[in-house]
Amino acid sequence: MNRRAIALIAGTGLLASCAPALTPPPVASAVSSPLQWRTPPGSDAVIEADWWKAFGDPRLSELVQLARANNVDVAIAAARVREARAQERVSRALLLPGLDFTVQGAESRSLGPFGTPVEGVTLQPVFQASYEIDLFGRNGAQADAAQANAGAAQAASDAALLSVTAATASGYITLLALDQRIDTLRATLVTRGEALLIARDRQEAGYTSQLELRQAEAEYRAAEQQIPAAEAALARQENALSVLVGEPPRAIRRGTFAALSKPAIPLVLPSELTRRRPDILQAEYALAASDARMRGARAQFLPQVRLAASAGTIVSSALDDPVAIWSVGGSILAPIFNGGRLQGQFDAATAQRDQAAFAYRRTVLTAFREVEDQLAVISRLDDQEVSLRAQRAAVADAARHATNRYRAGYSPYLEQIDAERSLLSVDLALVQLKADKLTALVALYQALGGAAQTGGAEE
Repeated sequence: MNRRAIALIAGTGLLASCAPALTPPPVASAVSSPLQWRTPPGSDAVIEADWWKAFGDPRLSELVQLARANNVDVAIAAARVREARAQERVSRALLLPGLDFTVQGAESRSLGPFGTPVEGVTLQPVFQASYEIDLFGRNGAQADAAQANAGAAQAASDAALLSVTAATASGYITLLALDQRIDTLRATLVTRGEALLIARDRQEAGYTSQLELRQAEAEYRAAEQQIPAAEAALARQENALSVLVGEPPRAIRRGTFAALSKPAIPLVLPSELTRRRPDILQAEYALAASDARMRGARAQFLPQVRLAASAGTIVSSALDDPVAIWSVGGSILAPIFNGGRLQGQFDAATAQRDQAAFAYRRTVLTAFREVEDQLAVISRLDDQEVSLRAQRAAVADAARHATNRYRAGYSPYLEQIDAERSLLSVDLALVQLKADKLTALVALYQALGGAAQTGGAEE
């Protein structure tokens, strides 16, 4: 080994020693999983890939499949994945040699040494090759960052698909609940209409005053005016579902609220959640990408070694035979002074990596909270349903007694009004309670990540 080579290696090692050291993520950004959920699921069911079918409504399944295929947000997320994959291919190309082919041609007319015009044609085809030796991993870090960004884009696409699926299922349940609400109001309107006829007959016969007739009419109108409001809400819900499935507002084909099944609460341990939720995978990939960019920023302090070669031929009318040409060379670019620019870029990349680490912690903690919230809601709604059904039985019996007493003339109409109001309130509350339980289950499936995700950011 000659002295020049030794000096080059020594200089490279000296520059490498001047590069800043890589630091691990902050200790405070670490997060650990609890052993169990605060509210036990009470079931060992698993989440199927098509978990929305557990609600037992074929119309719901059709609507979800339509939304997953045609939703605009899902399509945009898929396009972003394709863009990220393309950027990854661009970054991977930096690790490979480049080969170009150029052809230069010229036709000229000049003055010869004896004062005569000389015309000539020259053609020069040349192959040019270049390659950067990635001694310190700068290009490799860029490729790793691009790969992690592509993984994050794919996880974001999965999150968008899960969100659209859950929104469609919840919106469909809300639509059926509105149907049931309207049916309850219409049934109440029929009952109020019968009471109004009785009050009118009694008033015309002189058994009651005009007051009871007006009270009966007021209660009838109170129930009547709630129906248009519920129908308007139903139309808005249909419009929202239409947009979710990527279509203009239209009527939604659907089943009945009573036919909806209650799926079992799935059992997923907290330790499994980080590999199930796409938003956690997205945060993990984002952390890996920021770490790769930090390594790339450190490599900027180190020399860049480039090799270049070219080979070609000169064909000219002034030559009897073509002339072969070639060249081989290399260059080393080593930063000496840049006014703190490289250090600033490295510090910024390190800070961005720390931000990504804390963002990952926040995402995981939020995921734990969302699961705990839905488990607590479902558990308390079950207790609430027991009390509400007992209340409904008592209120219905009270309404029956109040109606019989009023028709027999033993009590004023006010008692029947109060009983009917209470019964309507409880019936509507039962509809809303069932809708809340089913949408809470949808939210739980979403909080658990839907079907299990695969993959993860590389270490």
